[in-house]
Amino acid sequence: MLNANDARGNVAAPENVGFEDVRNRLIGLVRHILGEEGAIAGPFPTDRQLSDLGISSLKMLNLMLAVEVEFDIAIPQTEITPENFHSVESMQTLTERLLRR
Repeated sequence: MLNANDARGNVAAPENVGFEDVRNRLIGLVRHILGEEGAIAGPFPTDRQLSDLGISSLKMLNLMLAVEVEFDIAIPQTEITPENFHSVESMQTLTERLLRR
């Protein structure tokens, strides 16, 4: 399981977090969770379903925890839905919304 020491720790104030920064940090987390066996060559497919990329239910839990640590946010139980964790794009929408709170 990923813990706070495994996350990047690049927490920035919400007003300093840009569109590309959020996306790139989320891609980094997904790549980290996938590890070597799930290595993706070339540009990361941000619209692809995470389960199609190899994210299992256990890896998804680790990814959710990593997102909370990386962005210093708490994901409310009501926001932990398949729609919000379908792809990097959907995770980005969720993360940006939570950062604005």
